Amino acid sequence: MQLLDWSIVLSFVLVLVWAALSTRKYTRSVSAFLAAERCGGRYLIAIADEMSKLGVITLVWYFELNYRVGFTAIWWALLEGPALIVMALSGWVIYRYRQTRAMTLAQFFEIRYSRNFRIFAGLLAYVAGIINFGIFPSIGARFFIALCDLPATFSLVGVELATYPILMIALLGLALVFTLLGGQIAVIVTDFIQGALSNTAFLVIIVFLLINIQWDRIGEVLLSAPEQASMVHPFRLGKEDYFDPWYFVIGVVVLFYCARGWQGTQGYNCAAKNAHEAKMAGILAGWRFRVLMLVTLIVPICVRTFVEHPDFAADAAPVHHALETAAGDVLPDDANPNARAALQNQLRTPLALNVMLPTGLLGLACAAMLAAFISTHDTYLHSWGTILVQDVILPFRKHPLTPRQHLRLLRLSIFGVAVFIFLFSLLFQHTQYVAMFLAITGAVFVSGAGAAIIGGLYWKHGTTLAAWSAMITGMVLSTLGIIIKQVDPRLLEAATRSESLYAGPASWMLRIQTNLTGQEMTFWAIALAGATYAMVSLIGPGDTPDAPRQADDIDADAPDWWRRNSDNPLRPTEFNMDRLLHRGQYQIEGETSLSFRDATTWLEKLGFTREFSGRDRVVTYITVGWPLAWTVIFLVVSVYNIFVDVPPESWLSFWHGWTWFILACGTVVTVWFTIGGFLDMKSLYRTLRTRAQEATPSAAEEQEDGRVEHDPV
Repeated sequence: MQLLDWSIVLSFVLVLVWAALSTRKYTRSVSAFLAAERCGGRYLIAIADEMSKLGVITLVWYFELNYRVGFTAIWWALLEGPALIVMALSGWVIYRYRQTRAMTLAQFFEIRYSRNFRIFAGLLAYVAGIINFGIFPSIGARFFIALCDLPATFSLVGVELATYPILMIALLGLALVFTLLGGQIAVIVTDFIQGALSNTAFLVIIVFLLINIQWDRIGEVLLSAPEQASMVHPFRLGKEDYFDPWYFVIGVVVLFYCARGWQGTQGYNCAAKNAHEAKMAGILAGWRFRVLMLVTLIVPICVRTFVEHPDFAADAAPVHHALETAAGDVLPDDANPNARAALQNQLRTPLALNVMLPTGLLGLACAAMLAAFISTHDTYLHSWGTILVQDVILPFRKHPLTPRQHLRLLRLSIFGVAVFIFLFSLLFQHTQYVAMFLAITGAVFVSGAGAAIIGGLYWKHGTTLAAWSAMITGMVLSTLGIIIKQVDPRLLEAATRSESLYAGPASWMLRIQTNLTGQEMTFWAIALAGATYAMVSLIGPGDTPDAPRQADDIDADAPDWWRRNSDNPLRPTEFNMDRLLHRGQYQIEGETSLSFRDATTWLEKLGFTREFSGRDRVVTYITVGWPLAWTVIFLVVSVYNIFVDVPPESWLSFWHGWTWFILACGTVVTVWFTIGGFLDMKSLYRTLRTRAQEATPSAAEEQEDGRVEHDPV
């Protein structure tokens, strides 16, 4: 890192500080701090929300994945195409969730189920979230130490200090300041600016690497992979232990089932102007993921070429040396061998980029990675800090807090989250791929929450007991998975060989640890939690209905056995979905409230509702056409490969053309989204200024603090 590099990074930080300060005066209410006054536009949310999910830890996750499997990951990820189409057109989960006007997921749970379930779900989300969040600072700090070639220690006024904890404090402090200044308004504005910068920087880095590494060298390294662990032929992954096709099939299930279930970015779920704008933001977000995530593929592939191809042997020697010594410098000699391998996997890419990128471009890469770090940390700090207050503390209070007291408590809680994750990162050693750790810890909450969300939003017969049962099932199974994965395999092997009472359980745990990845354990937790919700709703005791009903009015078109048991106390009750979603007589002025039953044409039934303008329709046609086209290609080529033995060289040629095509599309999308985002940000400030000119917040704004005053619907 030279003076030019540091100047680029410093200039970027100053822009972010200015943007965060500009939002402070608009954070005058709890609604503003939690939901950005619900005035976010589609492009602003699409870029900011997706950027909040693209943290350094996410990049490390994909760097590890794609370093192992290369282009085959892209092919099997095309399985998501049909799910993405359905989710985009229907506004899956996000449309109905925004209709509820809940400011946290657990607030929706109180409205739909009960206050006790809100508290339980909020506490579980908080605990699972901060543990999942706990490794973010450590991975980020080590990434920057490797990327910038920072020394392990430095001297300050004669005192020798370790770089690692000090850097964590500095990075966390920057994200914390942004969050405390303006809440969700500051988060959404700074995340958008960081997304605009990162998109541009990543495109420049990709072009540089492809030109300098050269495709013929990349091809040689990719083709040298073992026969059944190919990096270009997606049908030759028989010996890939972690990221085989089953990994991506599970990913499709998780994508659909867990939509909006993970609460790390929950502030964005309620920040849109209305439900339709939230749906359009979800449609647009797919472009960024499908096109602009190209950096997570090209960078690790070029890094692998750099460290393995003989043409780069001399230049790559420092990288190999650093990888050999890095684990010894950080971990004790008796550390879990899995932890040593995990650390080396995380550091390989930043160590190589430090050598591969020239002055100026290295600074741009550092600024983009800093943007990725801050955008995730400020969003997660905001989410977990507010969830503790809104869903665990607030429901216990008999009297509301004043806005000043409420905002002070929110900021204190956010600060507490920052302190916890700093200490957790210092003390905890995870022993597996980042993707596996995040999948298991995330599943503690989302494996049960997914059923409660989908059932609560789409099924009038979903019950409170079913929500409790699903949440507890997912929590227990996922927690068990975390414990098993964290045990040192050497201890399990020793216990298995012994004649003690622990031999049997140790053997069972070792088989799970060896044969099941974190993704697979998440799948089974999800499957059992979802099945539990459905079964308990159907045969368990129902909730008390919110209005008396006559027996002959109940499910006139239901099967005979169902109607014969209509008076049975174990039969599920019907929930008032119109009231929950503010439809019909419960409609709120200025809010969208359409449902499938309002559709009159086949296009409306497919999701192109009357809310769509002409421009909305064009954007959606193009957006949906993209995964549809690739799904057709996936099916045709997959069938062809069943009958014809396609050589890896042919696949390599296909991926060469695919790379440049996606790069061109990424450039167009970057320009398109950046312009749209700045227009939305201008509209955001205009709306905030208008509301700030009012002498005092309205009565509705004063009251809207996340409490549910009325009885659950």
